[in-house]
Amino acid sequence: MQEQIPPILRPGRVAPVSVAELLDEFPLRLVSGDTSVLVTGISMNTNDLRSGDLFVAMPGLKTHGANFAAKALEQGAAAIVTDSAGLALLSQVEVPTMQLEQPRLHLGDLAAFVYGNRPKSMPLMFGTTGTNGKTSTSYILEAVLRQLGQVTGLTSTAERHIAGEVIVSRLTTPESTEMQALIARMREAEVTSVAIEVSAQALTQHRIDGMHFDVVGFTNLSHDHLDDYRDMGEYLAAKAQLFQLKRAERGVICLDSPYGEQFAELANVPYVTVATDKQADFVVTVTEEVPARTAFSLRLPDGSEIVSWLPIIGAHMASNAGLAIAMLIEAGFTAERIREAVAGGIHAYLPGRTERVTGATGPDVYVDFGHSPDAFLNTLKAVRKVTKGKVIMLFGADGDRDASKRPAMASVSAENCDILVITDHHPRFEDPASIRKVLVDSARAARPELEIFEVSPPEDAIVKAVSLASEGDAILWAGPGHQDYRDIRGVRTPYSARALAREALKNAGWS
Repeated sequence: MQEQIPPILRPGRVAPVSVAELLDEFPLRLVSGDTSVLVTGISMNTNDLRSGDLFVAMPGLKTHGANFAAKALEQGAAAIVTDSAGLALLSQVEVPTMQLEQPRLHLGDLAAFVYGNRPKSMPLMFGTTGTNGKTSTSYILEAVLRQLGQVTGLTSTAERHIAGEVIVSRLTTPESTEMQALIARMREAEVTSVAIEVSAQALTQHRIDGMHFDVVGFTNLSHDHLDDYRDMGEYLAAKAQLFQLKRAERGVICLDSPYGEQFAELANVPYVTVATDKQADFVVTVTEEVPARTAFSLRLPDGSEIVSWLPIIGAHMASNAGLAIAMLIEAGFTAERIREAVAGGIHAYLPGRTERVTGATGPDVYVDFGHSPDAFLNTLKAVRKVTKGKVIMLFGADGDRDASKRPAMASVSAENCDILVITDHHPRFEDPASIRKVLVDSARAARPELEIFEVSPPEDAIVKAVSLASEGDAILWAGPGHQDYRDIRGVRTPYSARALAREALKNAGWS
């Protein structure tokens, strides 16, 4: 089956920008063409280029974008921006052509200008970074903003939201051209507040250039993405780019992870801190953990409290909620307004984040997107807290992604569950059997006496896990979460962990 990729979202109407205006605003050199020509969009990829676009031809890993200029012109490109290397590849073209060295460094600002995303016209902007909890915090932020009467937008790993419209995501943080088009579409829909999940890659690859956040938040840092970053120090520095004055006005830093204090030292914006049961400006205390919800109180700097609950398990989720509320207060919402808005709970649905897919009877089955050792540990602790019987862990590891975390994922799982089932996840171009072997060997080394099953494919693994469970037990299926596919040798194969879990429960006789 062919990979189904969600479309890039753009505004319905764009006020045209002339080449002359671009020349006035940016360090562009006109090579040829009429400066009165108008552009109504921007693209770096001919797969999405539309008539009237400014085509930015950039150097890539394998080839230069200028090699696709002819195709761009066929599709209606109104003007071209490229560097000196790109100019050397261009044949004579009839549309205006401009030279700009290191075009990627200017791409976000160009896109913001073309789509009219100017500071005075922007909604309230929130950005959240960290290894785990970015998506959850963004959804919680959006939920509270809705309860405060705001028209909301969201962009996360799972979904894009535009004033109630829900669209499946492409990337955690899209390319800057797509991000600016998305923000313009949100403005068109009269969105007043936007919650954005910001990955480390988005920062180092300039995907959020051209954006300025009112408040940014940091959740935590733990072992992940060391295939992209040399070590944890470089990974930390990548995240800390969000807390610089050129990107944000204010920040909130969670101190719950060992890297919280180090992150604070790198921050270059005014910030406050939040933590769970430790010294901080805002302090989160978990007051109840049951299968249907997690209740908490948040002590504010003035000593007052905000009390609420989330329809999801886990102390780490309460921490995310505390971070979100602190960000809202830093943005100017009063504690009194927030207190009233969340008194009856925070009505957030977090797709694939410790999502309970169980019926009225049978073991509890939770599907979670977590794919790092720290995420596994937090979620297993949360499941253990609300489970009377056994905790069964089911997971696989990504192929062609940070392999260094696989032994720790297996060790944490083995040390915190009663039965372990190891299966496949996204093998991509790796041999799934070799991935499973590392996981099984690491789990056995960590806990030799543990009952461990190796089952492939995951369709069979969930059936096995359910067969091992009884009423009062819980199964945590970590990895797939909200995703509706598996990546097998470059092909996105339709697949839903939530649907498979429900089917396995039903076939086992549970409602």
